[in-house]
Amino acid sequence: MPGNSWTHKMAHICILPLINTAVTPNHITTLRLITGLASCAAFAIGTQQWNLWGGVLWLLSAFLDRADGELARHSGKSSPWGHKYDYFCDITITALFFIGIGIGLRGSVLGYWAIVMGVFAAAGVIVAEVLAEIIDQANKDVGEKAYPGFAGFDFDDILYLFAPVVWLNLHLPFVVGASVGAPAFALLTWYRLRASKK
Repeated sequence: MPGNSWTHKMAHICILPLINTAVTPNHITTLRLITGLASCAAFAIGTQQWNLWGGVLWLLSAFLDRADGELARHSGKSSPWGHKYDYFCDITITALFFIGIGIGLRGSVLGYWAIVMGVFAAAGVIVAEVLAEIIDQANKDVGEKAYPGFAGFDFDDILYLFAPVVWLNLHLPFVVGASVGAPAFALLTWYRLRASKK
């Protein structure tokens, strides 16, 4: 069920003062988009200092992604358009992360292949997220998700680990792995969608 993870609970506390104000979920989604784009741009620069700031902005953006949904649910300001806006922002930012770190790694041993790998990872992310959304919407009435969480964590809480990956200078093997792993994950999600229709 939405709103049951630890990060949703923390976001719920943070949005309580905003419930009866003019602030809408779309305002928070827009702030999430801006901070996410700024984060990916910082990663693309590729220096240690910019990677630090990129990680901070990334964590903020990921948390705002929780906050907009919480505000929508608890303020009665949810809308089909708002859901689509949030959904497309999520896909865009997650995909751009891989392109951003790929660009930032252009001076590494990978050279410009890092950018190509980032694009492959981004493409896999886009396809996987689109297919997972189709599965989620099909199972909305029963509350089942394509990739359910566990122990109070949503599946996409893994996004919070992206910042430490960069801070620990592990983003080179990460983008290499994601260039294969993300398309493979997209294929797995397609298989699950196909199986759900049988």
